[in-house]
Amino acid sequence: MKGFHFYSKTEYTSPSWVKSARQHLPINTDVAFSPGNSLELTYNSFLSGDWYSEIQYCPVRGNDFFRVPDILSFQLYSETDLNETALPQIAIRYKNNTYTKQIKLTDYIKAGKEKTWHKVSIPLKDLGVENINDSNIKTLAAIAFYPGERDGKQYTLYIDDMELLPVNLPKVSVLKTPELKQAKAYERHIDIVWTPQQDEHVKYYRIYRSLDGTNYTPVAVRRPWLNRFADFVGKTGCKAWYKVTAVDYALNESAASQVVSATTSPMTDEQLLDMVQEASFRYYWEGTEPESGLARENIPGRKNMIATGASGFGIMATIAAVERGYITREEAVERFVRITSFLEKADKFHGAVAHFIDGTTGKTEPFFGQRDNGADLVETSFLFQGLLAAHQYFNQETTQEKQIRKSIDTLWKNIEWNWFKRYKDSPFLYWHWSPDQEWIINHRLIGWNETMITYLLAIMGPKHGVSPEMYYTGWASPSEYAQEYRIDWGKVTDGSMYTNGNTYFGEKLKVGVSNGGPLFFVHYSYMGLNPHQFTDRYVNYFENNRKIALINYRYCVENQGNYVGYGEDCWGLTASDFTWNYQAQEPMPHRDNGTIAPTGALASFPYTPEESMRALKNYYRNFGEFLWGEYGFRDACNLTVNWCSPLFMGLNQAPVTVMIENYRSGLIWNLFMSHPDVKKGIEKIEVLK
Repeated sequence: MKGFHFYSKTEYTSPSWVKSARQHLPINTDVAFSPGNSLELTYNSFLSGDWYSEIQYCPVRGNDFFRVPDILSFQLYSETDLNETALPQIAIRYKNNTYTKQIKLTDYIKAGKEKTWHKVSIPLKDLGVENINDSNIKTLAAIAFYPGERDGKQYTLYIDDMELLPVNLPKVSVLKTPELKQAKAYERHIDIVWTPQQDEHVKYYRIYRSLDGTNYTPVAVRRPWLNRFADFVGKTGCKAWYKVTAVDYALNESAASQVVSATTSPMTDEQLLDMVQEASFRYYWEGTEPESGLARENIPGRKNMIATGASGFGIMATIAAVERGYITREEAVERFVRITSFLEKADKFHGAVAHFIDGTTGKTEPFFGQRDNGADLVETSFLFQGLLAAHQYFNQETTQEKQIRKSIDTLWKNIEWNWFKRYKDSPFLYWHWSPDQEWIINHRLIGWNETMITYLLAIMGPKHGVSPEMYYTGWASPSEYAQEYRIDWGKVTDGSMYTNGNTYFGEKLKVGVSNGGPLFFVHYSYMGLNPHQFTDRYVNYFENNRKIALINYRYCVENQGNYVGYGEDCWGLTASDFTWNYQAQEPMPHRDNGTIAPTGALASFPYTPEESMRALKNYYRNFGEFLWGEYGFRDACNLTVNWCSPLFMGLNQAPVTVMIENYRSGLIWNLFMSHPDVKKGIEKIEVLK
């Protein structure tokens, strides 16, 4: 994002000074080593006073630790001749706010011409940092800068491409010229796609753009795991030409690809919906873990780890993609044969799957810690919501489609839902079970939250199901324990009995804790389950979900916290990535920090079509420069603190595709609700009304 870099810090005492934008380093978009920006460090060091600046590590959720680093590397640019003695000193700050020793930057750079990029390589051992491994690398928090010679003069440096690297990088080799496959234009952006290269020597691809067909400038780089670029040009009627090069770790560049071009043009509302659905689906098609065919937790993130709940959502998105013509049925069949074959062999615990699985081995990956090394019943239910819809979709009598249905039937029937009662007379289902620690997490499933589908599927289970009474004794329990549970997470008493009855922003809410909670509560369980067709003794869930979405919308329009951007076209508080960790936002001042996740409003299309379309257009047309990417909208942004997530999230991309499809055609709802076991389960619960 333009303006300033969130993951930085500046402070000073006069007369010394460092240029600051809200106590952060400014971003410069005119000077860059790697397109399209750098960080500006402008300072004035006097004998009295002081200044300090740091560039912080930007955490990427689940990011792989690839190579053991030996050096701190970055590019440095000076507006004037480099005065060696006036260059800053440098250190590393640890998470506990202690520092390594300070060293002089002048010892690692030669005096040179102004307006030239200089590569800086500092051995970590010179800073006193050695024996870095996958664990202790997480203790390194920031690169700190301090005054050098205090001569009272002002200097401006630009910093780019700061990274920790090993000494021994892949050897230089002759790089292949990338092959551009297409340039496809939309309303305000152009997608560039090239053939991926399986070459460890490629550090990144550099994308060049021309607006006249003759003069090219670099506009972006993309890591080798991504073979496309979404170029947000920001206007219609813009013709652009593109070429791509490959760059190795020594920064040698290949020959440029052939040139492709495209021209942006206005799009209708229906075309915009198609654009967003297809881009979000692409996460589960191009971004999938290749061995299993299932979804990664987030991109960028762990390459081999799949998330089972996100995969269930992606399964439903893939069905929608076939019907919309983004892929062929034959391509989907091949993918689903791979998916079901993998799931048959993957670790299972009384028929349930783990939250995270290694896509290359099928073994459980305890990403959230060793206690979470077994079954996750909620993620299992998200997965099977998708698989039951797929069972109904792949209904042809071909060998492969029959194989898909048979595999899903076997997996579905083998889930021992009743095992997860823990006790024979338990009124609740339990979220987790560990093969060596059993019920150590001890988390009872109690609504109102995202887990309604877990209770419904447990009741629908054909061989090891639970009694329909558990819907009311567990999910909708009015027991004292359930009340305390709801009050504990909601921090209010509203809805502690499961029923609510209070009015918020003009909407009377019959069911829900607080004023409804984050919006993923009305998305995750209702991607396959049609809320129009589900009414318990308290409420119809389409009407209840619609009220929750409207409450969320009206809260954001009212904007009690005065957050930048909130309004009629920027709303939807839900769970998403945030600056330092994953958080759930909701329409309560104590649970809202100004973070907006596009999936909040966009996955609410069935409930709030007009409000959701306004948000879609705003996110794309006004925020697209930083928020739109290769897999649709990035996970979240916070305009108040000038932050945008670098991630696409597996749990948040598919609900956009699926719920827009349900709004447009009801496709996934119709498929899931047509499954015989689903019909029987709904009937069992309706009898109890």
